[in-house]
Amino acid sequence: MAEEFSKAVEEGIKLSKRIYFGNDRAVSPPKPPTTMVKSNTGFLPTSPMVYAVIHDPSIVDNPDIPSYQPHVHGRCDPPALIPLQMINVVDCKVDCYLDSAFVEVVGSWRLHCVSGSRSCDCVVAVPMGSQGSILGVEVSVHRKSYSTQLVDMEYKTGGKENVPTQEGGFLKPNMFTLTIPQIDGGSNLSIKLNWSQKIICGNDVFSLNVPFNFPDFVNPAGKRMSKKEKILINVNAATGSEVTCKTSSHPMKEVKRNAGSKSFSNETDVLSWSKFDINFSYAVSSSQINGGFFLESASVDDVDQRETFCMYLSSGNLQNTKVFRKDIVFVIDISGSMRGKLIEDIKKALSAALYKLDPGDSFSIIAFNGEIYQFSTSMEMASTDAVDRAIEWININFVAGGDTNLLRPLNMAIEMLSNARSSVPIIFLVTDGTVEDERQTCDMIKNRITGESMFPRIYTFGIGSFCNQYFLKMLAMISKGQHVAALDVDLVEPQMRKLFGKASSLVLANITIDVLDDLDEFEVYPSHIPDLSSDGPLTLSGKYKGNFPEVLKVKGILADFSNFEINLELQSAKDMPVERVFAREQIEYLTAQAWLTSSKEIEQKVSKLSLQTGFLSEYTRMAVLEIDRVVKAKQSAKQSDGKKVSKKKKGEDVQGERLLLLPKTGIGFGNLAATVENIPPGAVETLPDSAEMFAKAASDCCSRCLNLCCCMCCIKCCIKINNQCATVFSQLCIGLGCYSCLSCCSDICCSGDDT
Repeated sequence: MAEEFSKAVEEGIKLSKRIYFGNDRAVSPPKPPTTMVKSNTGFLPTSPMVYAVIHDPSIVDNPDIPSYQPHVHGRCDPPALIPLQMINVVDCKVDCYLDSAFVEVVGSWRLHCVSGSRSCDCVVAVPMGSQGSILGVEVSVHRKSYSTQLVDMEYKTGGKENVPTQEGGFLKPNMFTLTIPQIDGGSNLSIKLNWSQKIICGNDVFSLNVPFNFPDFVNPAGKRMSKKEKILINVNAATGSEVTCKTSSHPMKEVKRNAGSKSFSNETDVLSWSKFDINFSYAVSSSQINGGFFLESASVDDVDQRETFCMYLSSGNLQNTKVFRKDIVFVIDISGSMRGKLIEDIKKALSAALYKLDPGDSFSIIAFNGEIYQFSTSMEMASTDAVDRAIEWININFVAGGDTNLLRPLNMAIEMLSNARSSVPIIFLVTDGTVEDERQTCDMIKNRITGESMFPRIYTFGIGSFCNQYFLKMLAMISKGQHVAALDVDLVEPQMRKLFGKASSLVLANITIDVLDDLDEFEVYPSHIPDLSSDGPLTLSGKYKGNFPEVLKVKGILADFSNFEINLELQSAKDMPVERVFAREQIEYLTAQAWLTSSKEIEQKVSKLSLQTGFLSEYTRMAVLEIDRVVKAKQSAKQSDGKKVSKKKKGEDVQGERLLLLPKTGIGFGNLAATVENIPPGAVETLPDSAEMFAKAASDCCSRCLNLCCCMCCIKCCIKINNQCATVFSQLCIGLGCYSCLSCCSDICCSGDDT
């Protein structure tokens, strides 16, 4: 989909050369970006963008100055996408809380490429930063407005069979698109975008990256007009420690300062829009492990009236602090679906991880498909010779093929680490498939972990949407490990390296919170507290009922296996939306729990939390509310005049309002059929062509008929029949073929989903 989108934009840029800007034009027609290597995705958006969807090229023209060009015959199939010009002001506001950032971008775009008497659909594209999650899109144009909202999967349709749907969804995991229907040429679109993303952390340095690189062709054509860029970054470190700006891509001025928080601003008149992303890094000074916790009362509308509890631990700036020694077993899926570039990327990432092991660490490698391949039957010390032999073994044995069988290699890795001492044993699992015995595997890990203080931490790395990411998350959660969902197969290598960096920089393990005697209820997510890494803060959240203490005692074990204890103090949650900051993690943990237990009650809890906080989940879907302001104004006028207005029935649209459902956006719970067929991650299943279906159905029907008699009998019969009989027989075969074809179509329609 991303490649098709990029190609459509490239075609749109070529088509936009038809637009006439007058004799005094100061800007030449848009030119493609100059790159040394042509990329299939070179025209994907690198900033918030809006595109005109062009099916009929004859409508492409300047709405202000018609060019009266010759009529263009034919249609664009697939449609071309012409980038719209951004006008006046763009305003970007970022609120940073701990390791989360909430981004709001407000701007205006003009449909400059469609004749004033014609209209077309427009596509809003929102690229987001690391682990981005779309929170809302609002569009205002002429008499109508559009805004996204979440609805329950069991959204009632009022008995209507055909609920209107709208195009939209994710081109890539961090790239959301939404189609706005039928905008008149020359219209201005005022758009507000909201999303959340993660801030990259390490040694108390936080790095923020917001896509803000606008291509040249979004600058308005004609005389150079002054434009304004506004950037505001609010940093709330929540620790009370000093916040220091380290680097910034745009010149930022400090405009506000409080204990543990600062605000930075940039407001500039520009001749062309920003040519680079917003990169901003800041440090929170602390030389030791530190943390705190927040409390937030439930809102009146909250279904769960228990109080919210959130806690964080940070490693501080630990330049000389010792990390745990590692005993690590890499368990790598080499089934047939891992073929091609994917297996090569995994080889590179695994080789880099091996070279980063310290000489005192030990390791082994297990590759699996239907069979098991071991580098060694026991743990090997990470000497230079052992690492070189391991990389040579990887290059020989990592050949993609066969099916996926996870339980045996996982058990084997646990046995190999059973004698680990003075270390944190780690299993680094990489897979792209779903297996049948996932719940049994989780139960096995639960049973084996009982009573063991240093059970192997399972770090799970799931590639693509065909593997069950929630199974892998639960596996990591039970064992106090971490999970990464690599949904973008192009980013497998850097994401795998990042997860290994987190696994290899543990500074505090076996973390516990003292039992809170004054609490009637206490529920924490995740229930098994992971280890603290210097690669980022550890955050926990949950619900409680009762009197929460003002000081919380947290215990753990340091890398030299000495005991560690810290008292966390209650922090002020002023200006911080506590529940929203931790909502995404809560939703993911609860969804994994709902999958494991098949609990409808937990599913409903996830759905309500999703609707309340605006974060997508597996049990909610996004919809677009279309409001016709003219119709609404007439309705308000009737009400003010005392005229009776018919009340809305359940499931029906209010007059002047229409709710359009978007396709489901959840990643799902794996695809066992795709795993069995070894379909590579990212591949799209396609339905057979209609002509191909008809030909196959007709041939199958004829072959079944001919199988009833021998070939010689059939030949003798055909020789003796006259022309009229041959015509009747041909029509009969065609009719039977059509009947068989209709049966196939019915089967496909019944088996398809509503997307």
